[in-house]
Amino acid sequence: MPLDNQAKSVLEQRAGANLPPTDTISPAQARVNSRLRPPVVGPNVAKEEDKLVTGFDGKLTARIFTPEGPGPFPVLVWFHGGGWVIGDLDRSDGVCRSMCASANCIVVSVDYRLAPETKFPGPVEDCYEATKWVYENASSFNGDQEKILVGGDSAGGNLAAAVSIMAKDRNTPKIIFQVLVYPVIAKDFTTQSYKDNGESYGLTEDTMVWFWDQYMKHEDDADNPYAAPIKNKHPEGLPEAFLLTAGYDPLKDEGEAYAKFLNNASVKTEYICYEGMIHGFFGMIDDVDAAKRAIFDVANAIKKAASR
Repeated sequence: MPLDNQAKSVLEQRAGANLPPTDTISPAQARVNSRLRPPVVGPNVAKEEDKLVTGFDGKLTARIFTPEGPGPFPVLVWFHGGGWVIGDLDRSDGVCRSMCASANCIVVSVDYRLAPETKFPGPVEDCYEATKWVYENASSFNGDQEKILVGGDSAGGNLAAAVSIMAKDRNTPKIIFQVLVYPVIAKDFTTQSYKDNGESYGLTEDTMVWFWDQYMKHEDDADNPYAAPIKNKHPEGLPEAFLLTAGYDPLKDEGEAYAKFLNNASVKTEYICYEGMIHGFFGMIDDVDAAKRAIFDVANAIKKAASR
């Protein structure tokens, strides 16, 4: 399938901004540049509040989005993307609002610490501790403790997959479902999708190498399932999953491989590839029609998981 015209237009707009490649600048400048794009606003929700939650090494800020209605609601704990280096609560605000309204669930967006200031396993331990806090305190913000889900996009999808593994390994908290949006699954730049899509479609191979270098403290971290979930030797019993990829994304093959990996371990996983799309399209709801369809698909998956 050819590159979607709307995705192509986004790439042309980005090229016109003449920003340097992320892998050629400092993490601080990468964060500044990422904020130059106008944020997605998203729909109105009944309530939005920032709260301090437990992290691995102190308190973190989480933004809690609550839909209309009496509740108690299922709770999706969401981890933003950005290669573990960039991204924040404001950049993911619109997507979280969209999921909250569409899935009729509470969304808790976690402002985990970023690399390279906090390297692996700090960010994933933050996400795990925040998820445990959500589980233990769900009733205080009208959430249903029996219906806790985790999710994220890109590096956030990596963190959601890793938190699911941690929760199983540590026997708490109880997570019923994971939403993995074009997740980072392994440090492997040899896949066909890296060869096909690693140069001209937004996210490049060089940038992914740079992201991994910022995140890892030691080279053998790439063999740790909390950093590379497909390295997990015991995937049986993980939460069921919804996993989506994009056809022009260097991460496509590893996402598809993880969906097969989970299904082969009898972890029921629904997989969809948006063939004409690029990495990051899920957050482009103002510019790309497929993003709206993806939000709808994610919302349906959340509703089904929460109704069981």
